Amino acid sequence: MITIVLAAILAATVDIPVARVADDAKVVDRVAQASKRDLPRDLLKRMVNEDIELLRGRRSDGTYEYAGFERFEAGRIEKSFSVQPSDQTLEMRGSFVYKVQIESPSRRMLVTRNRKIYLDHAEIDYIPVERSAAQKTQTVKLDTWIEAGQSRSVDFEAIAKEATVRVFAHADQKAGYGNLELSLIEARVIDNSDSPYADAVASAKAILRALDHDDVASIRAMATRMRNDLQPQNVGAGSPAGTPPAGVPAATSSMDPELLTELQAIEDLLTGTEAEKRQGMDRLHQLVRKLRVQGH
Repeated sequence: MITIVLAAILAATVDIPVARVADDAKVVDRVAQASKRDLPRDLLKRMVNEDIELLRGRRSDGTYEYAGFERFEAGRIEKSFSVQPSDQTLEMRGSFVYKVQIESPSRRMLVTRNRKIYLDHAEIDYIPVERSAAQKTQTVKLDTWIEAGQSRSVDFEAIAKEATVRVFAHADQKAGYGNLELSLIEARVIDNSDSPYADAVASAKAILRALDHDDVASIRAMATRMRNDLQPQNVGAGSPAGTPPAGVPAATSSMDPELLTELQAIEDLLTGTEAEKRQGMDRLHQLVRKLRVQGH
């Protein structure tokens, strides 16, 4: 028992190599300074992404000391199945997922229209992300036919650290077999606003955005800021994460942590793909409406 407890304590302890990350920031600054039109974007992005993972305090089980997960799509695990008229169990596994999407492709082959499939129910065996949480099972009755081009999704009761999904289905006896695609939707990592390394992580994310635009001046400025943020006297000092635009007051330590976290998430979305920008604007509008209601 003592051995198990000690192992759990060691697993929970995350050593953040602050000096190494600060040195990496120096390297980014120097490389950006020396580069002309040969800025090694891929290499620098890989280095900065690794540093962000280190500052988040990634544990051996894939969770983080200073970050969590939210129900926002970060990626997908996809698998295709041919479903026969006899009862079948379609199974797939994934990590850090929160939803399964069941889709019937419009085409079974290149020109042949797909055939309808009956979905009986889904079973989800999962371990919640919350630490020390026990394995759970969720059963969802579907009881529906899914036609070509249609989809159905099932949300997990909690974001799963590990999940096994089973969908029980069969094709129509008269029409013959059909195809189904299952997708496990991966949760997005969100940084804790109260992390002692929140400022450095915000600077690292700004470097990634600047690299996308070959903005050497911003890369160097953010690398210097990141290095300064990681000085012992500055780590965990409570200064606001990120540099606000001109004319916008800086966040303070008195700001609601949930509000700051949401604003950081929106900022990241607005610098992403077109789909992410739309989602960021939607979340921004929702936040503004919420704040107006609270103001009244």
